[in-house]
Amino acid sequence: MDAQLLKSTFAVVERRPEHAVTYFYSHLFWNNPRVRELFPADMAPQRDRLFAALTHVVTHLEDPGLAEYLGRLGRDHRKFLATPALYSAVGASLLAAFAHATGAAWTREAEKAWTEAYGLVADLMQAGAARSADAGQPAWWDADVVRHERYGPDLTLLTLRPRTPFPYLPGQYTSLSTPHVPQVWRTYSLANAPRPDGTVDLHIGRVEGGVMSTALSDRLRTGETVRLSAPSGALTARTPPGKPRTFIAAGTGWAPIRALLEEAATDEPGFEGRLFVVARTREYLYGRADAERLAELIPGLRVTYITAAPRAPRGQATERLFQALRSGVNWSAHDAYLAGPPDFLTQVSAILSALGTDPTRVFHDRLPPVTPVSEPAPTRARSLSERRMARPALQWHNPDARAPRAF
Repeated sequence: MDAQLLKSTFAVVERRPEHAVTYFYSHLFWNNPRVRELFPADMAPQRDRLFAALTHVVTHLEDPGLAEYLGRLGRDHRKFLATPALYSAVGASLLAAFAHATGAAWTREAEKAWTEAYGLVADLMQAGAARSADAGQPAWWDADVVRHERYGPDLTLLTLRPRTPFPYLPGQYTSLSTPHVPQVWRTYSLANAPRPDGTVDLHIGRVEGGVMSTALSDRLRTGETVRLSAPSGALTARTPPGKPRTFIAAGTGWAPIRALLEEAATDEPGFEGRLFVVARTREYLYGRADAERLAELIPGLRVTYITAAPRAPRGQATERLFQALRSGVNWSAHDAYLAGPPDFLTQVSAILSALGTDPTRVFHDRLPPVTPVSEPAPTRARSLSERRMARPALQWHNPDARAPRAF
């Protein structure tokens, strides 16, 4: 692939991404009307996912791991019923959208480069989907809701029983879909280690205006059926036996940490470690009972609960956590497992690194913050209206980019 030509062409598209993405979907649905039913009614999040995926591919063209990433992306797209015909239609509409967005920059050489590049991307994705199917993995798992409990106005705990075996590792996550919000999938961490009965727990933080979280909180009922995608993520246990660990969970980040600790209680009950459970107020420490139960099973686990003071700003909880971390000792000996909001993870990673924790041993899933794409510096060639135009807000993550990384 001509990586330089692909990147320079995409840089032109980046100036007006909303135009390119809108044109893409208009072209796709106009020329393939039946494809529309595969997509949700609200296309804004889908638009963001598409542009974020394109950005990831273009910025990693020379990364040896890109092929593996695209294979997993193809496996993940099985739940969308992606067929070879759909891949072909998407490719035609993508090239049409790029030609529209780039204008004079869309040369024969650029069209050839993008045609070849998309062909390779589609081949790698379909190969990943084929490997998944050949391994006997379904496109999705049907799961029955066996428990639906509300904890205050903002949290719902679900217990699901997949109808067929659902293999996963503690610390991983899955995407969930419900008939209440057709064609929409949202990602949630699996909140328990595998059980003999096969059930799994999900912790749903209710987001005001969030179509999926409100549907799962307010409309989903015990006895209904949801769909689960193949599990992904790499926030999984990787510490050698006997090495101390620190676990830090904020909000519903308690879900994957709880799963990791349940695994440790079974496989390595004698290990020593620290657990920090962080919540904005005392009322939001919903995992305290489970943390105390795990502390009984793991005598070497020291648990600290962190909240903001009454009537204090929510951010005080994070500041109190930093103070508690600074008072700790022997950080160079610890591996650290983190789960929580993206900005929180970035800040905590920096603190741990400064305290002496090996940055390559600070593990968490990579999840980009929900913020607009960075705006490039204005140039004279761009109109005032273009400079004022908002970029799409990213509300997306790679199917497996929630992978451990060093700060």
